[in-house]
Amino acid sequence: MKLSVVIPVYNEKDTVLKVIDRVRSVALSKEIIVVDDCSTDGTRELLQSLSPSDDLTIILQSKNAGKGAALRAGFNAVSGDIVVIQDADLEYDPAEYPNLIQPILAGKADVVYGSRFLGGPHRVLLFWHSVGNRFLTTLSNMLTGLNLTDMETCYKVFRADVLKKITLCENRFGFEPEFTAKIGKARFRIYEVPISYSGRDYSEGKKIGWKDGIAAIYFILKYTFFN
Repeated sequence: MKLSVVIPVYNEKDTVLKVIDRVRSVALSKEIIVVDDCSTDGTRELLQSLSPSDDLTIILQSKNAGKGAALRAGFNAVSGDIVVIQDADLEYDPAEYPNLIQPILAGKADVVYGSRFLGGPHRVLLFWHSVGNRFLTTLSNMLTGLNLTDMETCYKVFRADVLKKITLCENRFGFEPEFTAKIGKARFRIYEVPISYSGRDYSEGKKIGWKDGIAAIYFILKYTFFN
């Protein structure tokens, strides 16, 4: 069993190397695919300076197109059996991969979501951000018939062959509701497991904001009724 860890990156020069090191420290067979979404803060140059290695692939996007576009580029390079999406900002802990992949290894799940709202330790921060997440998850559940607790989580883990059965289109943060709607429609077996979460505030570089929340409502409706 080989894990493919796909890391979309945009302007994370202070954390990206730490994330790569943490992923490498996980005692699982894996490949690491880092996709730089045309960073402007020195992240791109930092990644280009890394020594070539068998476990690390660096993909440099020609223009800034968003998280969804970066993920699709990474998915195209996947050669493993299970795919893990990993943000580059240290909010999510790669040490939790064994728990995340366990339902898939046990033959119980095709897709696993790591939920920040199932009781794992988390940094106390951004009340309205958590309210927004819960609202979007509830709306998504109402329309997909799923009972997720954290639709917007970064930690989406799935068998690599799931990618052959759905077509992903969204370039930016619309990836989250699009992916959820499409795996729901395809009736994949979905599990959730609790994860820890060390969230950042906006002064520390958090990028997603209220406009992305409004856009997410549109994408939930779009992929429920029109796709």
